[in-house]
Amino acid sequence: MFKRYKKDFWLLSFSMFFFMLSFNLILPEMNGFISSLGGSGVKGSIIFLFSVAAGLSRPFAGKLADLIGRKRSVYIGLVIAIVASLSYAWVGGLAIFFVLRFTHGLSAGFAPTGATALLTDMLPPGRKGAAMGLWGTFISLGIGVGQALGSYIFAHSNFDTLFMASAAFGVLALLLLSPIKETLPQQASFHWRQLLIKWEDVVEPSVKPAALIMLLTAISSGLIFVLTPDYSAYLGIANKGYFFGIYVLSTIGIRLVFSSLSDRIGRRETMLIGCSLLVLSMILLGFSDDIWSYSLAATIFGLATGISSPTLFAWTADLSLAHRRGTGSGTLFIALEIGILIGSGLTFLFYNNTIESARTCLFIAAGFGGVALLFLLLQIQNAKRANVSNNA
Repeated sequence: MFKRYKKDFWLLSFSMFFFMLSFNLILPEMNGFISSLGGSGVKGSIIFLFSVAAGLSRPFAGKLADLIGRKRSVYIGLVIAIVASLSYAWVGGLAIFFVLRFTHGLSAGFAPTGATALLTDMLPPGRKGAAMGLWGTFISLGIGVGQALGSYIFAHSNFDTLFMASAAFGVLALLLLSPIKETLPQQASFHWRQLLIKWEDVVEPSVKPAALIMLLTAISSGLIFVLTPDYSAYLGIANKGYFFGIYVLSTIGIRLVFSSLSDRIGRRETMLIGCSLLVLSMILLGFSDDIWSYSLAATIFGLATGISSPTLFAWTADLSLAHRRGTGSGTLFIALEIGILIGSGLTFLFYNNTIESARTCLFIAAGFGGVALLFLLLQIQNAKRANVSNNA
């Protein structure tokens, strides 16, 4: 397996692993941190502000990745992440916390967008799905390990230590990125006018089908990020990152075994499986009342993510024009952030710090997953009709 991909692929994968670990490390304890600042009623803002900033920065990140270089876009994101992580230790009130969460979100706009364009440039022909599955394993590991490790670190230290650890992992991500060769053939010098964004810099029309599915399924992720720390507490589970610990084991297993599934049976068909599992996981999680049912829901959520995420990225790589891969990647990530925004925003409307209200949110997320399923079925049906017409 290691010989199939070049050294830069592995360096980039490990770099993104530590980047994802960096900002996920602090998430399980953010509910407690904002509550200590007097913000127990606005826990949804933890993900909401982060996602708003990430979404707004995606067009800039994609455009700059296509103009001044993929790596430079990633560097911008990593530097912001390091500075933001260190700055949490000086937060003394909600207003500054909100500003900092927004600033930290910019890092998630720049780093993954530039990294995805960089990765797409170096993918082996005919193995996009398999490569994206492996790449996604590192991303999922970063999320899951970060969530589980964050609660462990905090249990044996304090918030300041947690924030410093987050920054340290960001530095490690930056060091791993440094030796990677830039893949953009011609890099322009940076000019401030490059930050003037047009609509064509925001959305790449060719990737709209994949982006819509990403948006609809990401709603569940937005809810999961906000609700599972509290949900774990409702069920008497001490580690607030428990859900993500189970999730990451599940998603790694499915990615390693079925990473090339979409290369064999098709992107839409594979997404049909992933979305079905997602809907099932949200329903099961909504009915969870003990650690066993909770663990089962987390496992199925991991299977759904492990199938869907690499397929969506591979589908986007299929649809993107070569000279607009940065914008194509940005479009997919914008859809991701909008979905997470909707998911976290639903907590403002329906979650009032009770397990019953959390369950209501999860059933709503299952409904959006159902809409994704219907869209995919229409896509598959239309594709079959097109094939019949072409063969007639």
